[in-house]
Amino acid sequence: MTRLINKIALVIGGIGGIGGAVSQRFAKEGAQVYGTSRKVADGGSETTGAGNIRAVQADASNTADLNRVFEQIRSEQGRIDILVINAGISEYAPLEDISEDHFDRTFGLNVRSLVFAAHGAIDLMRPGGTIVLIGSIAGDIGTKGYGVYGATKASVRSFTRTWANELAARGIRVNVVSPGPTDTAMMAGASQEIRDSLSSMIPLGRMGRPDEVAAAVLFLASDESSFTTGAELAVDGGMAQV
Repeated sequence: MTRLINKIALVIGGIGGIGGAVSQRFAKEGAQVYGTSRKVADGGSETTGAGNIRAVQADASNTADLNRVFEQIRSEQGRIDILVINAGISEYAPLEDISEDHFDRTFGLNVRSLVFAAHGAIDLMRPGGTIVLIGSIAGDIGTKGYGVYGATKASVRSFTRTWANELAARGIRVNVVSPGPTDTAMMAGASQEIRDSLSSMIPLGRMGRPDEVAAAVLFLASDESSFTTGAELAVDGGMAQV
């Protein structure tokens, strides 16, 4: 398991949930991983197989925090080979309940932070670098009460196409992984009725696992997808595909 040996990876929102699974899988494949989170303490390190994960405290919505992370990686490693942007929030709000705060907070983290994370990271990326954005099938379907969230994820898909085109000349590939309902700690708070309802809409009959999403991210981050850019890979059990 050495598909990412000697690679330097930055996973924004890389501690816990889907991002944590991505960081773990990357480390097992040999990468040196920096995983950011608002809640962790700086400097924690976990060795996993051939690589390791370094926790870095940073608020993805704070440009100053992102710049500090980039400067740390520049000083310690000199480059970023793989960038994964996972940070995001999902809050229920039907049209009549959408507030300015809800709108600004959701677009601020899900879209604005994504733009400036990519903007800052590309200065550290070389030809052969890869960017994998974490979208959602919510960008393709109209889920009641999640219009703002869905719009942010549609934006992620749009940026994937544009950046793939813009960065191709620099040898940087950009793709997006769009999960469906995934059994993370966030989903653990849902009632069994909601979980059963979601599972009934998925052709494979269950929610996804974080490690299944991480496997898709690994494919797009590795040389196994060397002729793939601008693509969306849905990991949703067929929910939005059939």
